[in-house]
Amino acid sequence: MKKVLIINGGQNFGHSGGKYNQTIADNTLAVLKEFDNVEVKITNVSETYDKNEEVEKFVWADYIVYHTPIWWFQLPNGLKKYIDEVFTAGHAKGIYMSDGRKAENPEINYGTGGMLGGRKYMLTTSWNAPATAFTLPGEFFSEKSVDEGPLFGFHRMNAFVSLEKMESFHFHDVEKNANVERDMTLYRAHVRNVFEKELKPELVS
Repeated sequence: MKKVLIINGGQNFGHSGGKYNQTIADNTLAVLKEFDNVEVKITNVSETYDKNEEVEKFVWADYIVYHTPIWWFQLPNGLKKYIDEVFTAGHAKGIYMSDGRKAENPEINYGTGGMLGGRKYMLTTSWNAPATAFTLPGEFFSEKSVDEGPLFGFHRMNAFVSLEKMESFHFHDVEKNANVERDMTLYRAHVRNVFEKELKPELVS
């Protein structure tokens, strides 16, 4: 039995009601239910949580799926607070032991003290920005992808605790040109493909 932790980073703040990311989380769960060897736990960061119980969930999981909107090119405040609290509580309790360096040679091995080795994570983000803002010459993100540009630090954070990255999925132009049916159809296919490789490798070998 493989274990998946879904972290829904959507929240009600300003003009955001968190509904889009709830829909993404619901679609993730629907696809995972297609597999008969998966157990799922879900955390909504907008709800009350116990940071120590969340540490236990990270240690319990084989896979972590993050769903987050992007606000001002960064994680929303609720998800950032969740990560700050849970990862700090996880020091020497299963998330990370140290920054990995040794006193005899502190110049090397930074970022190798994570304790979540053998586990993987997948990221989804939702943007007002269109996909072309990341790909066209002269556009806003200077041809840097979401993962290599704005979310680079998020991925290094996960590497710091020894999580291995799976293929991300990014929703674009969700304020002006959202097509939920189309986008969720594409997304479900993505989740199915990613987890078939993990859970049913004989089907894709």
